[in-house]
Amino acid sequence: MINLQQYTKEFKYNLSLSFPVILGLLGHTIVQLVDNIMVGQLGTTELAAVSLGNSFVFIAMSLGIGFSTAITPLVAQADGTSNREQAQRVLSHGVVLCILLGLSLFLAVFSARKLMYSMGQPPEVVEFAFPYLKWVAASLVPLIIFQAYKQFADGLSKTRPAMYATVFSNILNVILNYFLIFGYGGFPKMGVEGAAIGTMVARTGAVIFILFFIQFHPLFEGYSLRIRFKNLTLSLFKKIFSLGLPSALQMFFEVLFFTMAIWMSGILGKNAQAANQIALNLSSMTFMFAMGLGVVAMIRVGNQFGMKAYADLRRIAISLFLLIGLFDVVFCVIYLSFNEQLPWIYLENYGLNTPADTLEVVSIAAVLLLVSGFFQITDGLQAVILGSLRGIQDVNIPTALTFVSYMIIGLPVSYYLGLKTPLGAVGIWIGLLTGLSTSAFLLFLRFQHQTKKLLKQ
Repeated sequence: MINLQQYTKEFKYNLSLSFPVILGLLGHTIVQLVDNIMVGQLGTTELAAVSLGNSFVFIAMSLGIGFSTAITPLVAQADGTSNREQAQRVLSHGVVLCILLGLSLFLAVFSARKLMYSMGQPPEVVEFAFPYLKWVAASLVPLIIFQAYKQFADGLSKTRPAMYATVFSNILNVILNYFLIFGYGGFPKMGVEGAAIGTMVARTGAVIFILFFIQFHPLFEGYSLRIRFKNLTLSLFKKIFSLGLPSALQMFFEVLFFTMAIWMSGILGKNAQAANQIALNLSSMTFMFAMGLGVVAMIRVGNQFGMKAYADLRRIAISLFLLIGLFDVVFCVIYLSFNEQLPWIYLENYGLNTPADTLEVVSIAAVLLLVSGFFQITDGLQAVILGSLRGIQDVNIPTALTFVSYMIIGLPVSYYLGLKTPLGAVGIWIGLLTGLSTSAFLLFLRFQHQTKKLLKQ
């Protein structure tokens, strides 16, 4: 008989460690939520433009954030053996790599802006998205630098600094959006472009905040922000890169999968694209709980892996699987129960005078949220399993499994049902459900295989 108590007793500590991580991750999504809500007041075309512009940034962001996750298990492993010098070395190498990566991704997205004109997207949407994208692309640089310091702090089980930095960043973003989007306080009314400028400044503020925190807070006494270039070694760069690249590709495949859904929705029209943006933004909010528990899995599993405590490693990981399952059942019920009300968060309801476009967007988004409710569970589970596998530094095979799940299985289903059948946007999301469920199943089999192998050592 399964003894659930051995797993549930870990819930309290898992929650205390994950709470700041979840809030910090929610911060990235809240920036987009605030942009979407404020821009949504301008109209459905502007909302679709934010969706299109962010689709490019999400791809780049997935590579940057995914790559930076390599820092956490390496720092956690060093912390598990009380090797402070090694943790410091990982930080220095990770920061250098993230600076170079952030600059490279900014240049790539900035250069790719003109592709929007040849993607079959609504012309009026592209007109707004083009200036929006240049500023959001620039925000990739501070965002990915921030990730380096966040992942370092997380690896030391200090998960609150990133939360504080993100709260500060979000407050700054709301204030800037108010003035720049709508032109209050003597500022020019910049609309969609104003939202992008606000995002860039807010993300820069988050970097400054976390740098000050690590430099001056007693929690990080003994650690230095100064990069000692003479102590940088090719071997550690290779180690971070060997873990970071597959992790980046794992996140890239999932984000590309969702981004293709945005582009396919654009082919269906601006209303389908705006509805997709609403459902995607809401789904992203709840997915941050899974991402947060995935970070905790990297930290705690990484600690146990460093101490070679493999039985505890497996028990802790399973406790996290159960915990995200409970969260996602609740989210599923919420989406199924309030699917018709949630889209109105983003759009104005004028009663009988509500524009036809707005009503159509809400109608489509309501059905998409029903599908989203069903994939909450498998999406959350696969994220936490990936975190556990990163904790034991198993990244190559999981990368292949995510590629198969999303690109080989899920994407063709989305394409066929979305563009070749009357299902339209709903068919696209059924494909998302198919890919995410396949990923969860295959990754769980991989986890079982790897942890049983560790227990035999």
